[in-house]
Amino acid sequence: MAKTANQAENAQLKDIISHAKEYGFVYPSSEIYDGLQAVYDYGAYGVELKNNLKRLWWETMTRLHGNIVGIDAAIFMHPTTWKASGHVDSFNDPMIDNKDSKKRYRADVLVEEHAAKLENEGKEDEAKALTAALARLLEAEDLAGVRDLIVNTGIACPISGTTNWTDVRQFNLMFSTQVGSVAEDASTIYLRPETAQGIFVNFLNVQKTARMKVPFGIAQIGKAFRNEIVARQFIFRMREFEQMEMQFFVRPGSELEWYKQWAETRMNWHLALGTPAEKLRKHDHEKLAHYANAAMDIEYEFPFGFKEVEGIHSRTDFDLKSHQEFSKKKQQYFDPEINKNYIPYVIETSIGADRLFLLTLCNAFTEEKTEEKSRTYLKFHPAIAPVKAAILPITKKDGLPEKAQEIVEMLKYDFNIIYEDAASIGKRYTRQDLIGTPFCIAVDHQTLEDNTVTIRHRDTTEQERVSISELHGKIAEATSFRRIFEKI
Repeated sequence: MAKTANQAENAQLKDIISHAKEYGFVYPSSEIYDGLQAVYDYGAYGVELKNNLKRLWWETMTRLHGNIVGIDAAIFMHPTTWKASGHVDSFNDPMIDNKDSKKRYRADVLVEEHAAKLENEGKEDEAKALTAALARLLEAEDLAGVRDLIVNTGIACPISGTTNWTDVRQFNLMFSTQVGSVAEDASTIYLRPETAQGIFVNFLNVQKTARMKVPFGIAQIGKAFRNEIVARQFIFRMREFEQMEMQFFVRPGSELEWYKQWAETRMNWHLALGTPAEKLRKHDHEKLAHYANAAMDIEYEFPFGFKEVEGIHSRTDFDLKSHQEFSKKKQQYFDPEINKNYIPYVIETSIGADRLFLLTLCNAFTEEKTEEKSRTYLKFHPAIAPVKAAILPITKKDGLPEKAQEIVEMLKYDFNIIYEDAASIGKRYTRQDLIGTPFCIAVDHQTLEDNTVTIRHRDTTEQERVSISELHGKIAEATSFRRIFEKI
């Protein structure tokens, strides 16, 4: 029996998850204790790939734009920060439990997944009507209506198969803890659910010390924490994750023009990284957050469907104005060009580092099959590949390992290099394919005679003979971020 599209997608995701663990990219956290749901650790090659992606984003923002600087704000912030931002009162997801399975779900996700199923069945009008009804109910904060929609549509629990649902309740997603050395004096603070507020509360500090003029941006990479009700699909939705955010401060009235410009710039960045255009799409928000006057997502087609990777939002002046109100400290900028004080408006670009990692892994995972053989490899852009080159002596004798180590010494200060001499050369090529190494450099007896080596290229498996003196230049050219920057 032929596999359905859904089954094939699930099988592909399972293959990617299995590959990620087996070859040192991602492990379940605390696995020897049976793990912790929706928490993952990055392995030897995973951390290299993730760091490369973060560095690429950081340098794109701060090097390519002369009016963007970076900060690194603390995870813990004064609790009033989250009152001012609206998180204490409104950072909630609608939660519903199935009485038979005792499983908890996000009510909106249940409806959205059912709508996606209807769309796959060709019932597009029915799917649109369902999502529109959900949007109206959520906008009106009609939780009883959301439950009725679930029950009347016949949406069943995937585990129990029943529609025996509880009422829908709001569930705040922030993790809280206590700070203070004496329990009685301890005050409640929160693990930040987003990195943006650390930028907003430092707006004036950065503007003055970095001598920035509007328009200008502040970039940050950092951990955030959310007590997600539905945490699944591997590292797509986790309780501890990393965000790469840039808040761009603009003159009021110019925000929608800047919003369009940043939406185009960020889409071009994903394309420059090698993501196929057909696997990316823009999704405009129908229901806007309380702080926004325009919002869109850049979505990627994962094995489980199109999902958000990056959000671009026009946040108006909500954040700075709210912090001014709660802190009683002015958050205004004097614009010498128009001789006027104002609270800037903000355009936000926010991308999940972990989601970008998963996008990159899914996009790179390549299975080639011919009549003669099959091959699996990770087709990373050389600039972000965890390992740039592997130095492989053909044998462990005749001075070849020593010559190979000389090449390692020559390259290791500028590139992440692997030296490997175990197993046959073919098996070593295969292993490097599986971790996405773009270049394998074979050291043989001819190397001792004329100082040449064989470079084997990952994507084509073609080989070329080059001088050792050419290696640094060839690897540097192929792995430079400039190869990506030039396409943005």
